Amino acid sequence: MMLIYHRLLTAYGPQGWWPGDSRFEMIAGAILTQAAAWRNVEHALANLRREAISDWHILHRTDSEILAQIIRPSGYYNVKARKLKAFASHVCEQYGGDLDAMFASDTVNLRRELLSIYGIGPETADDILVYAAGKPSFVIDAYTIRIMERIGITPEGGSDYAGWQALFHASVVPDVAVYNEFHALLDHHHKAACTRNDPQCNGCCLNEICATGLRRKHEGQLTPNPSA
Repeated sequence: MMLIYHRLLTAYGPQGWWPGDSRFEMIAGAILTQAAAWRNVEHALANLRREAISDWHILHRTDSEILAQIIRPSGYYNVKARKLKAFASHVCEQYGGDLDAMFASDTVNLRRELLSIYGIGPETADDILVYAAGKPSFVIDAYTIRIMERIGITPEGGSDYAGWQALFHASVVPDVAVYNEFHALLDHHHKAACTRNDPQCNGCCLNEICATGLRRKHEGQLTPNPSA
């Protein structure tokens, strides 16, 4: 697994994730990006900035219907407004709006707490843990699963979210910076080469260690990779 990480890092360089100017935007973005393209989330975050909604206290006081219209570009805006309000309610009522106090908990308990909040599923919880809280909990998304399956790597303990995450936790150095970078690199690689419908195996930095790339090479579909 670390060989994949280093090949991606060499090919693409550091990604500098998570997109966002503050922990508030990182968390709001993690909720808003559910079933949405990031460019649409950026519009929603820009709207929040324009309306001076920059912390959880302000968002907690914002009317749900007004908030829904502000984040409208992200799609499913009524549901996402409820999700943002649920997180704001939790952090404000339980911790006085202090993220540091909330994030002082250990990774396991904090993850369990996040999952108890309406609208926070495993992927969103892990986004918050890694990018906002600085806790080592590997983020699994559809891009990561697609790339790994094409490489020929699958979890032995089950192919659900927990099974994939257990595979990464067992195979990757348990370091927040590495988890952060690896997830970002996998997402970049999906957009740059290993796309959903038309993977660009020719010239791919992983084609020499990827079952799909090796199969295509054997079938004569690829030209030699000069960087391999």
